[in-house]
Amino acid sequence: MSVTSNEHHDKPLRVAVVVGSVREGRQGRAVADWFLGAAADDPGLDLDVIDLAEVDLPLVLPGWGGAPDPETAAVLAGVSPRLAAADAFVVVTPEYNHSFPASLKNFIDWHHAQWQAKPVGFVSYGGLGGGLRAVEQLRLVFAELHATTVRDSVSLHGPWSGLGADGTPRDADVCTGAAKGMLGQLAWWGRALRAARAERPYAG
Repeated sequence: MSVTSNEHHDKPLRVAVVVGSVREGRQGRAVADWFLGAAADDPGLDLDVIDLAEVDLPLVLPGWGGAPDPETAAVLAGVSPRLAAADAFVVVTPEYNHSFPASLKNFIDWHHAQWQAKPVGFVSYGGLGGGLRAVEQLRLVFAELHATTVRDSVSLHGPWSGLGADGTPRDADVCTGAAKGMLGQLAWWGRALRAARAERPYAG
């Protein structure tokens, strides 16, 4: 039996939240936990956290047409289906040297079809730029992967709206409002693209 567009619209939106930093002493997990709290009161979202500190993927990818070794295949079996099942993504990233972490690029590169025709939102943090330069570069990467990035992002600028010692943004009201605004755009695109993929598989 086919699923109607209304049924697609009413189903919770499955959002994979990718924590991009694996650096020792990172704030990425604290930022992600704050974001999860900001999103928790939306019953239309089903959030799944993928913390790259717990995903051990090698830097060396197999050659064209090749298969990963058994150990890597086991790691991918734990995360790739979760990306495939997601309707949308939120990437939590710091900014390293005007860009995003190598761990995040490596994770993105290990996948391809899982990103296609789905929206991506961003939560960034760090320094005066608040991670915005990392986000702008990620937009180029996801465009190449046929993903749609939403306009508004959440940016935690130190020291103003950056994180306090407990991992909570200093300007919690403004940052929570930004998170809800980004999630509103992500949900619109997520539901629209989910319905479109169900009607006609993406041929990118």
